[in-house]
Amino acid sequence: MLGPADIRELAAALGVRPTKQRGQNFVIDANTVRRIVRTAGVRPDDTVVEVGPGLGSLTLALLEAAERVVAVEIDDVLAAALPATVLARTPASAPRFSLVHSDAMLVEELPGPPPTALVANLPYNVAVPVLLHMLDRFPTIERTLVMVQAEVADRLAAGPGNKVYGVPSVKANWYAEVKRAGSIGRNVFWPAPNVDSGLVSLVRRDPPRTTATKREVFAVVDAAFAQRRKTLRAALAGWAGSPALAERALVAAGVSPQARGEALTVEEFARIAEAKQ
Repeated sequence: MLGPADIRELAAALGVRPTKQRGQNFVIDANTVRRIVRTAGVRPDDTVVEVGPGLGSLTLALLEAAERVVAVEIDDVLAAALPATVLARTPASAPRFSLVHSDAMLVEELPGPPPTALVANLPYNVAVPVLLHMLDRFPTIERTLVMVQAEVADRLAAGPGNKVYGVPSVKANWYAEVKRAGSIGRNVFWPAPNVDSGLVSLVRRDPPRTTATKREVFAVVDAAFAQRRKTLRAALAGWAGSPALAERALVAAGVSPQARGEALTVEEFARIAEAKQ
């Protein structure tokens, strides 16, 4: 495992300074990465994909537990250095490790067997889009555990009626059962962020049964929360073509036109999308 001194030594040797632009905060506590792997329920037969491995703290812990680890890293210097770190720290694991040097949002395929789990310390500024992209592109991912900003964790895990329930909550729930899985303090990172972090667990489930496509359902979700203070009759007017057409779709879906998006489940959004077809 990499401790605080190891992380700083590696960073100095590479000339690396964490950047706010890429939301880089490196985990420097071995107990924290072991806790993440344990909470993720990583199994000996898992192929785990990790996004944003940084200097490799979590990567090394994942290699202790999983059959195979594929890391996706956008940073040129970090991507070049990580295979050498794995080889130096755990040479026996090196054949079970692969690195993809890319922006995770552009990744369409991964080397080796299909991934069964996603475990990552996601950069704060791109956490939600990266998470949704990976869940969408790789349906074999059964279990996910991500560390994100506490506020983002709350939004992802929120249910209907919660004041922070919104677009991330609904879209994540299309793919998985989502729940908060713990909190992480600031002192386990270098540099220490100005916000607390949280763990979010996602367990894959079948999407709602509907004749509407995912894109059609997500269009309703986006419209509903773009003007979240308005009733759905008003908020969906642009999407439907007029307030009257929005009301017609809502009534057909069994949803009150006076309701607001924050009260609806993903299944209800799917019914609305289907009613407009």
